[in-house]
Amino acid sequence: MKRIVTVTLVVTLAVAGCGRIRDSRLNPFNWFGGAQSQPREQVSALEAGMAPKADPRPLVDQVTVMTVNRTPQGAIIQATGLPATQGFWDAELVADNGGDPVDGVLTYRFVVAEPKGPRRVSTPQSREVTAAAFITSRKLEDISRIVVQGLRNSQVSSR
Repeated sequence: MKRIVTVTLVVTLAVAGCGRIRDSRLNPFNWFGGAQSQPREQVSALEAGMAPKADPRPLVDQVTVMTVNRTPQGAIIQATGLPATQGFWDAELVADNGGDPVDGVLTYRFVVAEPKGPRRVSTPQSREVTAAAFITSRKLEDISRIVVQGLRNSQVSSR
């Protein structure tokens, strides 16, 4: 009887200790928290001293949601954008700097193709577009912040 009580007590204490690890920085599922929206300054590529991008698609008007979901092989960055009107398509997260982080910051531009023909505004839910990108575990080692840029704002997720 003493042995059963002792084993039960040890197992109970071990399981209770797992709760602390669940909320700690040691748990890889906690590495990136919820995204935060930040206003974006309007600076053209020429003013910033950068060469214009080869991609002709414009930035989405607003980035409304961004999540970083861990996978066994790395992470999936998923962003939802809100264009000004309906009909935008071909959404993509395009990595700046060839996908290499700069000072621990990996930046994506959320681009969409403009609609052909007349445009309606309608409800925000009917205008939403979603795009995603995959990052390998190796690349994640060098990243402390992930930024997804839209025209009027950006979403940031940090470790």
